[in-house]
Amino acid sequence: MSQMATRIVRELHDEPHLEGRRLTVQFIKVQVEDRGLEPRTVADRHDLDVADVYRALTYYHDHPDEMRTVERERREAIAAHEELTTDPNAVQK
Repeated sequence: MSQMATRIVRELHDEPHLEGRRLTVQFIKVQVEDRGLEPRTVADRHDLDVADVYRALTYYHDHPDEMRTVERERREAIAAHEELTTDPNAVQK
């Protein structure tokens, strides 16, 4: 397992992520709490220490206002660029 990610930072993204990695706190939260994956499974799939998964989850729950802002900004960015995406059902075969 990687010993690299030990802190939550904002170096690479506009949102909190594991230091030295491109894995966001939001991504890890979704994997564990929304998709129901075990923290160990998430750690193994992304070459993390399981402690880093728990650090991300702790950060998510310790900073609810910040995480709500991150989620809102993500929804707004998706909506602002929605016209640039193609509906798979509209593509002819």
